[in-house]
Amino acid sequence: MNLKNKIAFNISLLFTAVFGISAAIIYFLFADFRKDEFESRLKEKAISSIKLLVEVEQVDRQLLKIIDQNSLNKLYNEKTLIFDINYNLIYSSLDDTKINWSIEDLNELKANQTFFRKENNNEVYGFYYNTKQKGYFALVSAHDNYGKRKLIYLMNILIFTYLIFIVLTWIFTYRFVRRLLRPLDEFHSKIKEITEKNLDIRIYVNEKKNEIDLLAVEFNQMLERINQSYSKQKEFADNASHELRTPISRLIAQIENKIIEDKKQKIDYSFHKLLLNDAVQLADLTNSLLLLSKLDNSSTFSTEQCHLDEIVFDAAKKTNKLFADFQMDFEIDETVDNMEIIGHNELLNIAFENLFKNCYLYSDNKIAKVEIKDSIGYLLVSISNNGQNLTSDEQKNIFEPFMRGANAIGKSGLGLGLRIVKRILSQQKASIQYFANPANTFILKFPKK
Repeated sequence: MNLKNKIAFNISLLFTAVFGISAAIIYFLFADFRKDEFESRLKEKAISSIKLLVEVEQVDRQLLKIIDQNSLNKLYNEKTLIFDINYNLIYSSLDDTKINWSIEDLNELKANQTFFRKENNNEVYGFYYNTKQKGYFALVSAHDNYGKRKLIYLMNILIFTYLIFIVLTWIFTYRFVRRLLRPLDEFHSKIKEITEKNLDIRIYVNEKKNEIDLLAVEFNQMLERINQSYSKQKEFADNASHELRTPISRLIAQIENKIIEDKKQKIDYSFHKLLLNDAVQLADLTNSLLLLSKLDNSSTFSTEQCHLDEIVFDAAKKTNKLFADFQMDFEIDETVDNMEIIGHNELLNIAFENLFKNCYLYSDNKIAKVEIKDSIGYLLVSISNNGQNLTSDEQKNIFEPFMRGANAIGKSGLGLGLRIVKRILSQQKASIQYFANPANTFILKFPKK
């Protein structure tokens, strides 16, 4: 889950929990209010019934029953019981509703004056009325049909509102967070465009100067410092490579002249030959570093229409001039009908030369097999030999600079050839992969014209 979705999720979850708790509090407060209100109504009913029966002489039991049945404030499933001080039932309303009571209930009433409890679907209120002459107990039971209907209605409203609120909260919170963090998305997309070849790109900064804009300012300043350091490093590499090529070339020429003189004078020239090999290797290293520097500094090289088979055969001829005993077997698939690609002819030639040199140096029988195949939208070139396979760790780093495997022991090389190949192909929108089994194989993939 990305940061944007995580923020939206947490905010929505927080609001959902807060509204849920609020709805629950509203429901329980109203339920408590309904209970207190209904208890008050039962209390009024108990007190009025006792007073009518005891204090008003004209009201007897039958008349009180008639009054109860025709009262405007009659409760649903209402039942009234009145006892004298000796626990004798002196009044009972006419309906069939039952009230469970015991002597212990009446003793509790005498001690505490009142009680309120729930009994099945009804609620029972007990009241002890004490006059100067006698004491009376009243038990009133009824069902708060109207109050509970309002409570159920409130619960349904809260549930429905809660569900609507959840949906709206999640939708609007996600949209709000997306809009709020849109500058970060733009920041991210702009950063993805930045490479070592376009360090001059800068992030746009608004005038609002919020936290994201301040971050963009600092990022731009960091890019400026990196760009300056990178430019100085590349400038030094270019200048050093150019300056080194001239004295190295002179050194090679002088050593070669010395070897020629030694041969004429029949003097041992093995030491000078070693010096010449070292100088040639140093020249190769300088040229390789200079080429890598150019590849890194140039965002693009001029491209043109090329014929892949011509590039491959030209590189093979140049390699054979250096290694006359190197044998290359070529095979072009019959399905290949178009060899045209878009690329830089010279750079691709260097890439194939390096691959052929690699095959020669690390093959057991100095034989390489080159195949050109057709694929959907691509041309595939396979170059393989039967040399010693690389280990899994060596395979992971095969295209890293100065990487040399165990099979390179005792063989000349700098460890830059495959790195140059990788950079050239990347520059030309092509790719390369290495496979160790069944033979050492490089597969190059070129997009068709």
